[in-house]
Amino acid sequence: MTILPYMGKHPIIHNSVFLAKGSLVSGDVKIGKESSIWYNTVIRGDIAPTVIGERTSIQDNSTLHQSPGNPLILEDEVTVGHNAILHSCTIRKGAMIGMGAIILDGAEIGEEAIIGAGTLVPPGKKIPPRCLALGSPAKVIRELEEKDFAELKRIRQSYVEKGQYYKQVEKEECE
Repeated sequence: MTILPYMGKHPIIHNSVFLAKGSLVSGDVKIGKESSIWYNTVIRGDIAPTVIGERTSIQDNSTLHQSPGNPLILEDEVTVGHNAILHSCTIRKGAMIGMGAIILDGAEIGEEAIIGAGTLVPPGKKIPPRCLALGSPAKVIRELEEKDFAELKRIRQSYVEKGQYYKQVEKEECE
């Protein structure tokens, strides 16, 4: 992994975070405890701040960035699927962003919402809490059910556990 300052701003990363080999974190970025940043993910805080909460998973090949004056905020327990692009948006607690989804400037994803794979959430779009949104542009399809929340919880927990496992494996490799 690569951790770089930008213009005097250094990433602040809790010591329990798993940063996979090949990931890059630069500039004004804060990452909370037990989060995981997976292989080949890029998080650049060189335009505005990026704040990533606790127990949040940013999966392989994702790109996180911002526009001037518009931070990128991911609250606690967010799951971001492989190849997602998040740009100056807000993702509320417990939400899941599907693989290949694109969330653009000023968009807000509600608490425990699911954004389906390949979905495009345009600038300024608000997705309500506890809903499934799909399509390009995103449209709310339905409210989520208890089985959906159980699956969100299972996925979140599995990535916390995997992150801690890989963190230990990489530590042992270095010793």
